[in-house]
Amino acid sequence: MTANNSNVAVLIDADNVSSKHIAGLLAEIANYGTASVKRIYGDWTSPYIGPWKDCLLKYSIIPIQQFAYTTGKNATDSAMIIDAMDLLYTGRFSSFCLVSSDSDFTRLASRIREQGVTVYGFGERKTPSPFIAACDQFMYFDALKVQDEQEVPVPQEHGSGHQPQRPGPEVASFTPSFQARLPPSMLTRKPLGQAALKALTLAVSNSAGADNWANLAEVGGYLSRVSPDMQPRNLGYDRLRDLMEASGIVELRVRTMGDKPPVTLARLK
Repeated sequence: MTANNSNVAVLIDADNVSSKHIAGLLAEIANYGTASVKRIYGDWTSPYIGPWKDCLLKYSIIPIQQFAYTTGKNATDSAMIIDAMDLLYTGRFSSFCLVSSDSDFTRLASRIREQGVTVYGFGERKTPSPFIAACDQFMYFDALKVQDEQEVPVPQEHGSGHQPQRPGPEVASFTPSFQARLPPSMLTRKPLGQAALKALTLAVSNSAGADNWANLAEVGGYLSRVSPDMQPRNLGYDRLRDLMEASGIVELRVRTMGDKPPVTLARLK
């Protein structure tokens, strides 16, 4: 059963996600529909996810308690997966947002998509490729337009053998407010490597008609299907057109047809 609405279920893995990303995360999710369910999973008795507590009321996120039964085993993943399947079977949601950099959610993303429901993934750039590939689209945290939540320092526990997963240094560091006001292209623009250029070339080639021109919207759709993380903002570009221009592999033109909106076309050089 699939939903005929724009309700979105947002499930956050607190063990692997920094609270500083929440503002940009929810702003991005608002583009996909109404976040009618927002849940975050973790062991709330642990000081390591303490910074999230200030975000719960502010953003109306429901915390789900999951005790860490055994050191080194992540019980949070199991709780999040069980809830996701329960929500999926209600048939109320058109899409799920899985917020984690953990590859343990790969099968979950695949199962949700098998049901005909869209999966949006969010995580760090070190997110394993199987999880990225299992999503319809995948957005990196540093590509979000808003990153303005400052984390409260977490007290260190000495003498404890408990070492839960923590975000890497690039996530734990605070993005200053003046940087938060900059467009993504000035913060995260990445050089286009051979893999990116190859993906763009294939997208244009496979979307082109008999005249070798491809509708840029169709190119974007192809990219999302074959490379979920090949989103313009992940590479530091606000629009697909900007990314295509920077690649240097295509020529672009705009076609107008009467009162219809103009269409941007791309052709390989």
